[in-house]
Amino acid sequence: MKESVGFENSTPDILIHAVEKATGFPMTGLTSPLPSYINRVYEFQAKDGTRLIGKFYRPGRWSKEALEEEHLFIEDCASDEIPVISPLKLLNGSTLGTVENIHFAVFPKKFGREFEITEDEDWRRLGRVIARIHIAGSRNKADTRVRLHPKLSTAQDIRQLLEGGFISSKHIHAFKEVVGRIIDASADLFHDVEFIRLHGDCHRGNLLHRPGEGIMVIDFDDMMMGPPVHDLWLLLPDHSDKCEKEIGFILEGYEMFRAFDRRTLKLIEPLRAMRIIYFLAWCSRQANDYKFKNNFPDWGSDGFWHQEINDLNRQMQRIKEQLQADKSQAVGPLKQFE
Repeated sequence: MKESVGFENSTPDILIHAVEKATGFPMTGLTSPLPSYINRVYEFQAKDGTRLIGKFYRPGRWSKEALEEEHLFIEDCASDEIPVISPLKLLNGSTLGTVENIHFAVFPKKFGREFEITEDEDWRRLGRVIARIHIAGSRNKADTRVRLHPKLSTAQDIRQLLEGGFISSKHIHAFKEVVGRIIDASADLFHDVEFIRLHGDCHRGNLLHRPGEGIMVIDFDDMMMGPPVHDLWLLLPDHSDKCEKEIGFILEGYEMFRAFDRRTLKLIEPLRAMRIIYFLAWCSRQANDYKFKNNFPDWGSDGFWHQEINDLNRQMQRIKEQLQADKSQAVGPLKQFE
């Protein structure tokens, strides 16, 4: 899909007018850009002092239906009294507006600080809030969203990189070889695994602490269908074999609200490899964006791909060692949780 010219060139006046027309709030001239690579996000101020966040979605990334599924998931979480930031209902009756073929949503501005883990109970708190998100996530499906599986989402990410010509010719063979091994080694592990709606990008930067409200979950932009363990491993400070204590505490909290299939802990390291590939494809979709080029000038160079392929090979070795341990029935790092 061809990207809208207006996405890069829309002026503050156009954006302010779009939000004003969509919400009915008379706006001031305040337009402050906020950090976001893939979308365009701005803070606005209404004349009554209300602060609003306008999120303008990059054309070609998500369909209107996919964005609606994201908003539905957020509303399902809000209905369960999970602290989230729901998009405002606009005057058109939807949570989505459109300006110059760009879909956008408007959110109330809420303050919070990144959730800090200082004691064991904090890990349990994370487990509890994610379990509640997954209860909401299990009630509906998201048919237009990514399905997190080596032969589906990861294969698509690999095609994006290869067909787009983003990998230097010097490294194409090595890249194909290692990602092929990762898919072959990982695919069977996803057999007979529960798939539900997930946050999809559940790292600590997307979990804020608000006094009196607890942990507030933000940025559902990458919501997907996948195994619940994916929303857990992103919180870990290191590889799974070095985080047994943290995994145990998270699961203590999680299982207070929802059952967890502990066999799926063996998906953590394959999911980590898939995340590396996903991030490479994510970057490639904005490689020509001027902001991205300024922030990542070496992306796509020979040196860059040399390092990435080395990282993928190291991750493949971790997967191989885990599979060998399981096969030999040795006491693997996650055995105590099975």
